[in-house]
Amino acid sequence: MFADDTIIFCEAKERQLLFLRCVLLCFEAVLGLRVNLAKSELIPVGEVANVEFLAWNLGCSVGSLPAKYLGLPLGASPRSCAIWDPVIEKFQKRLASWKGSYLSKGGRVTLIKRTLASLPTYFMSLFPLPAKVERKLDKFQRDFLWGGLENGRKIHLVNWESIKAPLA
Repeated sequence: MFADDTIIFCEAKERQLLFLRCVLLCFEAVLGLRVNLAKSELIPVGEVANVEFLAWNLGCSVGSLPAKYLGLPLGASPRSCAIWDPVIEKFQKRLASWKGSYLSKGGRVTLIKRTLASLPTYFMSLFPLPAKVERKLDKFQRDFLWGGLENGRKIHLVNWESIKAPLA
Protein backbone atom coordinates (compact mmCIF):
# COMPACT_ATOMS: atom_id res chain seq x y z
CA MET A 1 0.00 0.00 0.00
CA PHE A 2 1.21 3.47 -0.84
CA ALA A 3 0.57 6.59 1.22
CA ASP A 4 -1.37 8.11 -1.67
CA ASP A 5 -3.74 5.14 -1.45
CA THR A 6 -4.79 5.91 2.10
CA ILE A 7 -7.66 8.03 3.33
CA ILE A 8 -8.17 8.76 7.02
CA PHE A 9 -11.28 10.28 8.58
CA CYS A 10 -11.17 12.04 11.95
CA GLU A 11 -12.63 14.99 13.79
CA ALA A 12 -11.22 18.42 12.98
CA LYS A 13 -9.73 18.91 16.42
CA GLU A 14 -6.12 19.62 17.33
CA ARG A 15 -6.00 16.68 19.76
CA GLN A 16 -7.23 14.25 17.09
CA LEU A 17 -4.60 15.42 14.60
CA LEU A 18 -1.81 15.19 17.17
CA PHE A 19 -2.89 11.62 17.87
CA LEU A 20 -2.95 10.96 14.11
CA ARG A 21 0.56 12.38 13.82
CA CYS A 22 1.72 9.99 16.58
CA VAL A 23 0.11 7.04 14.78
CA LEU A 24 1.89 8.01 11.55
CA LEU A 25 5.23 8.30 13.39
CA CYS A 26 4.70 4.81 14.85
CA PHE A 27 3.86 3.56 11.36
CA GLU A 28 7.14 4.98 10.07
CA ALA A 29 9.16 3.53 12.96
CA VAL A 30 7.67 0.04 12.76
CA LEU A 31 7.56 -0.41 8.99
CA GLY A 32 10.49 1.75 7.97
CA LEU A 33 8.34 3.63 5.48
CA ARG A 34 8.13 7.40 5.28
CA VAL A 35 4.84 9.30 5.16
CA ASN A 36 5.30 12.46 3.09
CA LEU A 37 2.86 14.85 4.74
CA ALA A 38 3.92 17.61 2.33
CA LYS A 39 2.10 15.64 -0.39
CA SER A 40 -0.91 15.05 1.85
CA GLU A 41 -4.06 17.14 2.14
CA LEU A 42 -6.40 17.94 4.98
CA ILE A 43 -9.86 18.15 3.40
CA PRO A 44 -12.51 19.58 5.71
CA VAL A 45 -16.09 18.41 5.43
CA GLY A 46 -18.42 21.26 6.28
CA GLU A 47 -17.27 24.42 8.06
CA VAL A 48 -14.02 24.12 10.01
CA ALA A 49 -12.91 27.37 11.63
CA ASN A 50 -9.19 26.72 12.10
CA VAL A 51 -8.46 24.42 9.15
CA GLU A 52 -5.29 26.28 8.10
CA PHE A 53 -3.85 25.98 11.60
CA LEU A 54 -4.73 22.28 11.77
CA ALA A 55 -3.10 21.63 8.39
CA TRP A 56 0.01 23.56 9.43
CA ASN A 57 0.14 21.62 12.69
CA LEU A 58 -0.04 18.32 10.80
CA GLY A 59 2.42 19.49 8.15
CA CYS A 60 0.16 19.22 5.12
CA SER A 61 -1.82 21.50 2.83
CA VAL A 62 -5.55 22.29 2.84
CA GLY A 63 -7.65 20.68 0.11
CA SER A 64 -11.32 20.98 -0.78
CA LEU A 65 -14.18 18.88 -2.06
CA PRO A 66 -14.74 17.60 -4.65
CA ALA A 67 -11.38 15.81 -4.67
CA LYS A 68 -10.13 12.68 -6.40
CA TYR A 69 -9.28 9.48 -4.56
CA LEU A 70 -8.06 6.50 -6.58
CA GLY A 71 -9.46 8.17 -9.69
CA LEU A 72 -12.93 8.64 -8.22
CA PRO A 73 -14.50 11.97 -7.31
CA LEU A 74 -15.17 12.44 -3.60
CA GLY A 75 -17.80 14.94 -2.60
CA ALA A 76 -19.27 15.34 -6.08
CA SER A 77 -22.91 14.67 -6.83
CA PRO A 78 -23.21 11.04 -8.01
CA ARG A 79 -25.91 12.03 -10.51
CA SER A 80 -23.79 14.76 -12.07
CA CYS A 81 -22.64 14.30 -15.65
CA ALA A 82 -19.40 16.13 -14.79
CA ILE A 83 -18.03 13.18 -12.79
CA TRP A 84 -18.06 11.19 -16.04
CA ASP A 85 -15.65 13.62 -17.77
CA PRO A 86 -12.57 11.41 -17.14
CA VAL A 87 -14.34 8.45 -18.77
CA ILE A 88 -15.37 10.58 -21.75
CA GLU A 89 -11.78 11.86 -22.09
CA LYS A 90 -10.46 8.28 -22.05
CA PHE A 91 -12.95 7.39 -24.78
CA GLN A 92 -11.83 10.32 -26.91
CA LYS A 93 -8.11 9.60 -26.42
CA ARG A 94 -8.54 5.94 -27.28
CA LEU A 95 -10.59 6.76 -30.37
CA ALA A 96 -8.13 9.43 -31.49
CA SER A 97 -5.32 6.87 -31.41
CA TRP A 98 -7.35 4.46 -33.56
CA LYS A 99 -8.77 6.96 -36.08
CA GLY A 100 -5.73 6.96 -38.36
CA SER A 101 -5.63 3.16 -38.51
CA TYR A 102 -6.99 1.28 -41.48
CA LEU A 103 -9.38 -1.08 -39.75
CA SER A 104 -12.13 -3.24 -41.17
CA LYS A 105 -15.66 -2.88 -39.82
CA GLY A 106 -15.15 -6.18 -37.97
CA GLY A 107 -11.96 -4.83 -36.40
CA ARG A 108 -13.77 -1.69 -35.34
CA VAL A 109 -16.64 -3.68 -33.82
CA THR A 110 -14.11 -5.79 -31.91
CA LEU A 111 -12.36 -2.69 -30.54
CA ILE A 112 -15.72 -1.18 -29.53
CA LYS A 113 -16.98 -4.32 -27.79
CA ARG A 114 -13.75 -5.42 -26.13
CA THR A 115 -12.00 -2.16 -25.30
CA LEU A 116 -14.35 0.82 -25.32
CA ALA A 117 -17.25 -0.97 -23.66
CA SER A 118 -15.04 -1.87 -20.69
CA LEU A 119 -13.78 1.68 -20.01
CA PRO A 120 -16.81 2.89 -17.99
CA THR A 121 -17.36 -0.41 -16.13
CA TYR A 122 -15.65 0.62 -12.87
CA PHE A 123 -17.48 3.96 -12.75
CA MET A 124 -20.79 2.25 -13.56
CA SER A 125 -20.31 -0.09 -10.59
CA LEU A 126 -20.27 2.96 -8.30
CA PHE A 127 -22.38 5.64 -9.97
CA PRO A 128 -25.56 5.53 -12.05
CA LEU A 129 -24.85 6.23 -15.72
CA PRO A 130 -26.79 9.34 -16.77
CA ALA A 131 -28.73 8.91 -20.03
CA LYS A 132 -26.98 11.99 -21.47
CA VAL A 133 -23.55 10.41 -20.92
CA GLU A 134 -24.73 7.08 -22.34
CA ARG A 135 -25.94 8.81 -25.51
CA LYS A 136 -22.63 10.66 -25.82
CA LEU A 137 -20.56 7.46 -25.44
CA ASP A 138 -22.81 5.65 -27.93
CA LYS A 139 -22.37 8.49 -30.42
CA PHE A 140 -18.56 8.30 -30.14
CA GLN A 141 -18.71 4.56 -30.81
CA ARG A 142 -21.15 4.87 -33.73
CA ASP A 143 -19.08 7.61 -35.34
CA PHE A 144 -15.93 5.52 -34.98
CA LEU A 145 -17.60 2.43 -36.41
CA TRP A 146 -19.25 4.01 -39.42
CA GLY A 147 -16.52 6.54 -40.18
CA GLY A 148 -17.45 9.07 -42.84
CA LEU A 149 -16.81 12.79 -42.83
CA GLU A 150 -16.42 14.58 -39.50
CA ASN A 151 -19.75 16.41 -39.63
CA GLY A 152 -21.21 14.71 -42.67
CA ARG A 153 -23.86 12.03 -42.82
CA LYS A 154 -22.66 8.50 -42.16
CA ILE A 155 -24.18 5.38 -43.66
CA HIS A 156 -25.22 2.91 -40.96
CA LEU A 157 -25.19 -0.59 -42.41
CA VAL A 158 -26.60 -2.35 -39.33
CA ASN A 159 -28.88 -1.27 -36.47
CA TRP A 160 -26.74 0.04 -33.58
CA GLU A 161 -28.73 -1.96 -30.99
CA SER A 162 -27.79 -5.23 -32.71
CA ILE A 163 -24.11 -4.22 -32.65
CA LYS A 164 -24.32 -3.29 -28.95
CA ALA A 165 -25.98 -6.60 -28.07
CA PRO A 166 -23.70 -9.10 -26.33
CA LEU A 167 -22.39 -12.04 -28.31
CA ALA A 168 -24.42 -15.19 -27.70
